[in-house]
Amino acid sequence: MGKLVVISGPSGVGKSTLCRRLVELDPCIHVSVSATTRLPRRNEQNGRDYYFITRDEFERKIGNGEFVEHAEYAGNLYGTLKSEVEAGVAVSKAVVMDIDVQGGEQVVRQYPDALTIFVEPPSFDELLRRLNARGPDSPDMRRHRIEIARREMDRRSENKYIVVNDDMEKAVGEIHDLIVGARPIG
Repeated sequence: MGKLVVISGPSGVGKSTLCRRLVELDPCIHVSVSATTRLPRRNEQNGRDYYFITRDEFERKIGNGEFVEHAEYAGNLYGTLKSEVEAGVAVSKAVVMDIDVQGGEQVVRQYPDALTIFVEPPSFDELLRRLNARGPDSPDMRRHRIEIARREMDRRSENKYIVVNDDMEKAVGEIHDLIVGARPIG
């Protein structure tokens, strides 16, 4: 059986970039594609970056028990489909989930052996700089993301490991070492 890895941390900390680098580094790592009700950002593709679905479809999938985890974040729904996790774990891959703290809690309730890694910025000022450079968010949305980030940073110790993303390649290496050393779930 495969390994289930939860990578969480505040918006803007670089989780998605770290996950992309992990896949490039190790073909045994599969990053699950989350579903969301938010609109795609420039250059995002359905099925590659997210499954972009309507709120009605998302809520139907919740009712059908199709998610391992789901949460509302900044007015949009996000979730990881069970099919994404089960397909990767069945072929003995390490399945990495790039999710928020709230979603990570749900995963751990179902999979207590999941490897949980919190990615944090080198400083909160650096996180603010990254969030402000991120793109099309409105000032209200940025403020909301900052409030959420503060709450998530306060909960980082609930994870098995904390990795500081001050150097992308160093952080990727640390996370890869943790994944390789983790035991399979199940």
